[in-house]
Amino acid sequence: MQQEFTLGIEEEYLLVDRDSLQLSEAPEALMAACQSDFEGQVSPEFLQCQIEVGTRPHATVASAREDLKRLRSCVSKRAAEYNLSPIAVSCHPFANWKDQHHTRKERYDALQHALGGVARRMLICGMHVHVGVEDPALRADLMPQLSYFLPHLLALSTSSPYWNGEDTGLSSYRLTVFDNLPRTGLPPVFASWGEYERNTGILVELGVIEDTTKIWWDLRPSHRFPTLETRIMDVQPRLEHTLSLAALVQALTRMLCRLKDRNLRWRQYDRFLIGENRWRAQRYGVGEGLIDFGDRSVKPMSELIGDLMGLLAEDTEALGTMTELARLRQIAENGTSATRQRRIHAEATARGDDPGQAVVRHLIEEFHADL
Repeated sequence: MQQEFTLGIEEEYLLVDRDSLQLSEAPEALMAACQSDFEGQVSPEFLQCQIEVGTRPHATVASAREDLKRLRSCVSKRAAEYNLSPIAVSCHPFANWKDQHHTRKERYDALQHALGGVARRMLICGMHVHVGVEDPALRADLMPQLSYFLPHLLALSTSSPYWNGEDTGLSSYRLTVFDNLPRTGLPPVFASWGEYERNTGILVELGVIEDTTKIWWDLRPSHRFPTLETRIMDVQPRLEHTLSLAALVQALTRMLCRLKDRNLRWRQYDRFLIGENRWRAQRYGVGEGLIDFGDRSVKPMSELIGDLMGLLAEDTEALGTMTELARLRQIAENGTSATRQRRIHAEATARGDDPGQAVVRHLIEEFHADL
């Protein structure tokens, strides 16, 4: 197996005032300081209350951990100078999207114009995991196979149960907002890299999109790097949970390449069926399980993760990520950030405290827990 399976992680954070716990716009000086500390690794996002970080490519999760820890620590330190704190959550528990303003840059002005009112609701944050796959033909071959596991990744990552101060009943409301954009959702199935280039090339040639960075599928070939970029996951309040999910994406990619080396492949299921699991993950997180299409049954997430642990044992051992994947079993059994946020909300309500503020305080604590 010639692939190195290098790893890169991108995260989007919200900035909140430490006193009011409301969203706050990032001062230009804050952004400049972060960019000075980590040139090319910290950038503004679409909304002025957001900030994005990205690691360098790493051969191991262990080295990615140190990079991401430094990035989170830097953003936290610089934000504190302005009485702000970052939180790594996909939706703020009580903020109103109508009160937010987009970052005034040519790129974001163009995005606002292209998407109209849909863009204004983009008060959401996600995490993206890049895994190095040098051969374009292999990227096209892996995409429909890896798509099977996208609902599993979403279920384990859910961190957005609240929107505008209300419990949506969903574990990932972020996806509901994001799916209003064009060119989102599960990726189409392409028979080859050439077919992918022909189809996406039509939109580029006609000027409908500038390039393939304007394609926002749950899984896509990166426009800038020789990677497959998994984009379905909610961002994680805790650093270690981010790393466990990234380790799972890396191990799944290695496993599918390992199968290919043995002239085998993961069975491809219709997007209609994968979409049903995607909805179950979006709605329930890890609470109600997903459909095992091979077994023709709905299985609890703890059982599915146990199955995955066995399936990926060779890969996690080779990659040195057995500890990170073991943590996913705990998430499957104990719940995701959405579960924890609802628990904090209920406890605060019972005490007579402001539940939304209690959840934000909890998210601030979780952001700093692993630094």
